[in-house]
Amino acid sequence: MARWVALPPPPAPPPAPAVDCRAPGAHPPQEESRSGPSRRSALAGLTDEWLNALFTTAARETGVRGATLVAVGGYGRAELSPRSDLDLLLLHDGKAEPRALGALADRLWYPVWDLGVALDHSVRTPGEARRTAAEDLKVHLGLLDARTVAGDAGLLAGLRTSVLADWRNQAPKRLPELHSLCRERAERAGELRFLLEPDLKEARGGLRDATALRAVAASWLADAPREGLAEARRRLLDARDALHLVTGRATDRLSLQEQDQVAAQLGLLDADALLREVYEAARVVAYAGDVTWREVGRVLRARAARPRLRGLLGGRGAPAAARAPLAEGVVESDGEAVLALAARPDRDAVLALRLAAAAAQAGLPVSPHAVRRLAQQGKALPVPWPAEAREQLLTLLGAGEPTVAVWEAMEAEGLITRLLPDWERVRCRPQRNPVHTWTVDRHLIETAVRAAALTRRVGRPDLLLMAALLHDIGKGWPGDHSVAGETIARDVAARVGFDAPDVAVLGALVRHHLLLIDTATRRDLDDPATVRSVAEAVGSVGTLEILHALTEADALATGPAAWSTWRGSLVADLVARVAAVLRGAAPAEREQEIPSAEQERLAVEALRTREPVLALHARQEEDAVGVELVVAVPDQPGVLPAAAGVLALHRLTVRAADLRSVELPDRLGEVLVLRWRVAAEYGALPEAARLRTDLVRALDGSLDVPAKLADREAAYPRRRGVVPPPPRVTVVPDVSSLATVLEVRAPDAVGLLHRIGRALESAGVRVRSAHVSTLGANAVDTLYVTTPEGKPLDPAQATALAASVAAALSCCGGGAG
Repeated sequence: MARWVALPPPPAPPPAPAVDCRAPGAHPPQEESRSGPSRRSALAGLTDEWLNALFTTAARETGVRGATLVAVGGYGRAELSPRSDLDLLLLHDGKAEPRALGALADRLWYPVWDLGVALDHSVRTPGEARRTAAEDLKVHLGLLDARTVAGDAGLLAGLRTSVLADWRNQAPKRLPELHSLCRERAERAGELRFLLEPDLKEARGGLRDATALRAVAASWLADAPREGLAEARRRLLDARDALHLVTGRATDRLSLQEQDQVAAQLGLLDADALLREVYEAARVVAYAGDVTWREVGRVLRARAARPRLRGLLGGRGAPAAARAPLAEGVVESDGEAVLALAARPDRDAVLALRLAAAAAQAGLPVSPHAVRRLAQQGKALPVPWPAEAREQLLTLLGAGEPTVAVWEAMEAEGLITRLLPDWERVRCRPQRNPVHTWTVDRHLIETAVRAAALTRRVGRPDLLLMAALLHDIGKGWPGDHSVAGETIARDVAARVGFDAPDVAVLGALVRHHLLLIDTATRRDLDDPATVRSVAEAVGSVGTLEILHALTEADALATGPAAWSTWRGSLVADLVARVAAVLRGAAPAEREQEIPSAEQERLAVEALRTREPVLALHARQEEDAVGVELVVAVPDQPGVLPAAAGVLALHRLTVRAADLRSVELPDRLGEVLVLRWRVAAEYGALPEAARLRTDLVRALDGSLDVPAKLADREAAYPRRRGVVPPPPRVTVVPDVSSLATVLEVRAPDAVGLLHRIGRALESAGVRVRSAHVSTLGANAVDTLYVTTPEGKPLDPAQATALAASVAAALSCCGGGAG
């Protein structure tokens, strides 16, 4: 893991550091060997000197006595980042003339503003400050860190005593209010350790939460777990310092385009290393918050119950909390899973897993004290694990949603990486694909949670749960994570105690965990070669059954864009076809498709009018992607690019496309039938008549689709951000005996399928079918193409075609259709 290092040495100080230390771009002098905290403290010290000089001069000139300048909040803690604002309170005894006091304030605030430094300021007597704190929680929190900068220190000393006493006396009211603020902020700003562009201050697990934990400790009601908390807070502050230096702005959001520079400023390898360090720190803060707020709730409940118990017991003390047994060596006490009094972690190697499994099955949080004791005293498991240890791990994974909190409690004390050393590679590892909601480690646990709900569908639920835990374990290693993951999964499975046949199945599940979804959404399922290749890779009906459930659990745990009724139906169709082959049936050879009644009706109308005819059908499923659009056109050149271009002009995103030539009996000529699944980018769907009119114009040349798309793209330029990689077009070998298969991977933007269609038309090939998959900012389009005679292209032709499509997309700035 990369280490954090001191910030680079600052430039030499300007001639008047007492004034200019807060000027843009200036930093404390002589910082070569100082760490982040030293830099922040030195910057606060220089700011103190400057403000002290301002205050002394202003107080003398205005004749104000009995006043003090107080730093609150982050400045009060002497934690100034390069662009931090200043929180200042002018505290006075109430004896000065209002005009003189106003003049003193002006002489303090205006020089700060003149330097361009953000300022939060107030002028109050101790009594006014105390009353305001009683009414405003944020003011009360700021005063907990109050510190004298200049003037009469005794004035603040009395206020601090009162404010702290009020905070402790009002803790039963104030702490729930503070907890509510933290929850609201988390809902608004998200979870820091799962965001690609996190807010280091506001997001859950960020600097605001660390400050809230300090306030809880000041109440004397509860205290946060201290192990690693100070270091985590320092890392977040160091990252914010570097962010301020890189951007030259007072910002807390770690934007994508600045992450590499911030990483370099901190001496880290790259943006991924930076995010992983930030996520690690946020995990520590968030876990400390969970434990602390749970303890606050327990203490407040106990306080509320004490008077009632005292009355019931006639003044005697409350009875000891009941301890209900959960498993061997594990009991429930006061709403937590804890170790039994007779438990011996140094002799019972399975105790840690038994505690975790019992807690998750009971839906209880696991005691942090119990986990810490296990981390310090626990006996190591032998390798391979005994059967009980493996069963307890699977029980933990099969508990559903409660597994997440228990797993994180175990991970907070290092027990997970001790049990599964390969977990270290994926722990807090970011995923750059915006489709993913979670980091790699949390995604694996979320997949196990989803898989737990699918165990009734498979004959081997143990293999499903283990595959869910391990399917992305190869991320963080070079190369294809599925290939690397297979090797790691085999090692882990053997370590955990699975026998050789089960190890082989788990390896295959990890190796092929993307096979079903990729094939179903990107390949022609009517091509016998497609079904045959999947059957050969999977090998058995039992493995296929588990892989089907794993595919669904993985997609559901990825994010809302990764699974839908439509995707599920495609996967189920593929699984049914593959299962038939695995049971001995031969894949059906493709025959001329018999058109449906609707297709025949549309085809007849298209032949009669010699113009396009179309129909729109809304989908009834709750999570279905858009609507089905069927278009019938007399066979002619340019149909695919024209139709795709019209859909793009009407802001319809193509999710799937299928193109077939339909030959009607007793009629002359062929009709091209295009079946699309489309969704509106926003707003209502366009009327079918408008789509048909524009399609007619696109085909006869009166509608210049490329020009219209270019105008639209110019009117709505891409937002500034990370530059995507260029489009990539490849020939996919050995997946079809009936056509040549091209796979196009490109950024999702306006008109991709239109541009692809134009390139294919220019090359003189026919498109038999197209399969479009869009996830987040990326599109993967698979096209089955043939020669005009309906034959696959030879290798040289296929390679040349892929190169020409790639060139067409690159020169036009490939985007989505």
